[in-house]
Amino acid sequence: MGILRISMTKAARLSMVAMTVLLIASIPSPATRINAPDLTGLWTARLRFGPDVRGTLRLVRSGSDWRADLSGYSVPARFTAGAISFALPDGKGTFRGRVRGGRIDGQWVQQITMAAGAAFSTPVILRPDGANQWKGEVRPLDDVFTAYLDLKRRPDGAYSTYLRNPERNIGRFIPVSRLELSGATVRLFGNRSGQPERVQAEGTYDSANAVMTLPINGATLDFTRDTDANSAYYPRGKSPERYRYSPPLQVGDGWPVATPEEVAISRTGLEKLVQMLIDMPMDSLGAPQFHGVLIGRHGKLVLEEYFHGYDRDTPHDLRSASKSWTAVLIGAAMQAGIPIRLDTPVYATMLGQVPPDLDAGKRAMTLEHLISMTAGFDCDERTPNAPGQEDIMQQQTEEPNWYRYTMNVRLISQPGEKIVYCSIEPNLAGGMLQKIAGEPLPELFDRLVAQPLQMSNYHLFLTPTGDAYGGGGHRFLPRDFLKLAQLMVNDGRWGNRQIMSKEWSRKSGAALRNLSSVQQYGYLWNSLEFPWNGKKVRGYFAGGNGGQVFMGIPDLDLVVAFTGGSYADNPATFYSSRQVIPNFVLPAINEERH
Repeated sequence: MGILRISMTKAARLSMVAMTVLLIASIPSPATRINAPDLTGLWTARLRFGPDVRGTLRLVRSGSDWRADLSGYSVPARFTAGAISFALPDGKGTFRGRVRGGRIDGQWVQQITMAAGAAFSTPVILRPDGANQWKGEVRPLDDVFTAYLDLKRRPDGAYSTYLRNPERNIGRFIPVSRLELSGATVRLFGNRSGQPERVQAEGTYDSANAVMTLPINGATLDFTRDTDANSAYYPRGKSPERYRYSPPLQVGDGWPVATPEEVAISRTGLEKLVQMLIDMPMDSLGAPQFHGVLIGRHGKLVLEEYFHGYDRDTPHDLRSASKSWTAVLIGAAMQAGIPIRLDTPVYATMLGQVPPDLDAGKRAMTLEHLISMTAGFDCDERTPNAPGQEDIMQQQTEEPNWYRYTMNVRLISQPGEKIVYCSIEPNLAGGMLQKIAGEPLPELFDRLVAQPLQMSNYHLFLTPTGDAYGGGGHRFLPRDFLKLAQLMVNDGRWGNRQIMSKEWSRKSGAALRNLSSVQQYGYLWNSLEFPWNGKKVRGYFAGGNGGQVFMGIPDLDLVVAFTGGSYADNPATFYSSRQVIPNFVLPAINEERH
């Protein structure tokens, strides 16, 4: 077959080339094809990993034999000298308890969660329910993972977005800035600061069912359109009504309630505060994510508001605010007569006998050094490669005993010499208390603090050896954890019971050392100074990653709490304590005339 040759002038050839370029340019890219679906809008994925073992627990005694009945399982229980325990098959959970009077006080330890990668201990009280039977409710921590993608169409056909995850803020570690759809393939792109853009996740789009499936953080997530006007992605829904104040409910948890006028707080000021939180734009990963705000004065709860689907019955991850839990527990143990003191030596307590070749600094280390973060370990949380840095300790598997791991970390300064923010030190302090008391920390806390303060729905983060972690990560109802700030304001007293000594409460909240240029530290309590009505007032607080703040301001007889989900975001973490409290909360507090 011959080749057909067509002779064209130079102008004709140029015209043809131009037309070809125009035709190619007009062909839609894979991301912008005419019949490609429009993905604009909010997409949500939610996984629930369990646990399904929950509900009514019954313990039944028949002679010397005991059995436990829970969630379809019936297993033998062991009873020895007033202590009772059992384990469900396949690691589904364990129980340990002790008979106290006519009831059984216990702890339920659920299986390791997928979202947190750890187990949690939850209190369970079983009361008599007929002859030789006891009954109580097991309420483990829900193991869930939620993700949002808010897609906005760009001129090039791709979508701008960011990954939002309220439980862990995974978007800080998986940076996402855009989404592309090509046929049935969907890709998330993004980059860390100073690094080239790359694919962060690649999955599929099922156009028939409008489902985007993407692998994120080791899990397969099915994103579907979220058309709910009250979606928890927004603080109070997509188009909320203007906020009007209403007082908290009296729910029988030990908190009396009051109106703003009864305790000299501006109702208008509170409404301005809450409206600001409701109006917080959800337009970027750096937007502060507030989950709750509570305010109390003169021992009465005045404000309680929640956002993004959280409520008063949902325990919140408090991260390092739980360090203050350790300080309160140590103070309560001292008050109860457990022989632990500020000058109690660390290594002699934990090892029983000090090795002759032990470093002189470690030999001199005391409890006070641990709870003031001046022990001298190489554990600065701002130093990623420090062997005592929390993430390094928790991710390693060679030494599951975190107390032993900590004691093997080298010293880089002498005890008492300087303060370094560090999580392994308060955890070791908790280990000292457990060793001296001869009682696990969950049982000790429940007996000395939780029951007197009417706390019940909480979950303690456990180490691989089953010890309650003293460095953070516990889950509490905000109303309950705020009681610890009120306890500090009350000089260690709750109702008619002295939980901690006045001296311990005041020393814990004192500005003993400068943690930064603006923030001070006592015994596992942070503190800040604020201007108010022409003078200075100091607030001490339990503070945690993500925006957790539980603050007491004794000069104003005021307590304030914020919970949030801005984990691993330092500006957002400090936003409530350094911006919202001085600019919105304190201006609403009126001077009282006596």
